[in-house]
Amino acid sequence: MSGKQFKGHEVSCCIKYFIFGFNIIFWLLGMAFLAIGLWAWSEKGVLSNISSITDMGGLDPVWLFMVVGAVMFILGFAGCIGALRENTFLLKFFSVFLGIIFFLELTAGVLAFVFKDWIKDQLNFFINNNIRAYRDDIDLQNLIDFTQEYWECCGAFEADDWNLNIYFNCTDTNPSREKCGVPFSCCTKDPAEDVINTQCGYDVRAKTDAEQKTYIHVKGCVPQFEKWLQDNLTIVAGIFIGVALLQIFGICLAQNLVSDIEAVRQSWVPPPLSISVSAHRPPPRGNKKHYAYS
Repeated sequence: MSGKQFKGHEVSCCIKYFIFGFNIIFWLLGMAFLAIGLWAWSEKGVLSNISSITDMGGLDPVWLFMVVGAVMFILGFAGCIGALRENTFLLKFFSVFLGIIFFLELTAGVLAFVFKDWIKDQLNFFINNNIRAYRDDIDLQNLIDFTQEYWECCGAFEADDWNLNIYFNCTDTNPSREKCGVPFSCCTKDPAEDVINTQCGYDVRAKTDAEQKTYIHVKGCVPQFEKWLQDNLTIVAGIFIGVALLQIFGICLAQNLVSDIEAVRQSWVPPPLSISVSAHRPPPRGNKKHYAYS
């Protein structure tokens, strides 16, 4: 009998194709995020001038697409190809990479809970930096406007934080028409208005505090974010727990598949050697051959 013999172990098709199907979605989403990021950079001319990535003082939101897309692409590729080809190296890489992400998320959550005041200061510093660069990048501008509209806030802690921007500060030497103003996203919305008035924040900070309240949101985005977090703590905690359980589930499935593959490989053994006794039997005595030499 030739070939190898199988002892009975086999790879679970359910686990194999579940990991494959789940990760191919992440792989395609990662490619889509990377494509969107590259398209956005090409539209802004970043790809033709790579040094411009570091020129902006604030956050370029395209980085979010690039980083998230790269992580999803790498994880999806390792999990998808590793499961389909039963490649234990890619599956182990998938498990370790997913474990590192889980550990970083857990560490960030613990640090955010322990160092609340430090996180608050860093958030204030981050928002103020982006206020300075508000007009430098259209994507950043849209992100700030969305944040201020969604949380009904203005600036990091107050509307006067917009003095940090060269177009909105109230200095006498500022020639901008937006002097002592705020972006339109700070304005209170009139339900009867169908069209956004982009000039609603002009000169509003030159008014008294009581008058400002009728035109703009005077609360800062940091306290409004804290209030939103407290009001939606159950939902946020549920999302984080769900993501964590999904990551642990993925790690367990990948490790289970690795164990199955290694068990199958070890179960393949070579067939026993059939040794012919006659092949090793010594020739009988007296049966000698004689050769004639000439």
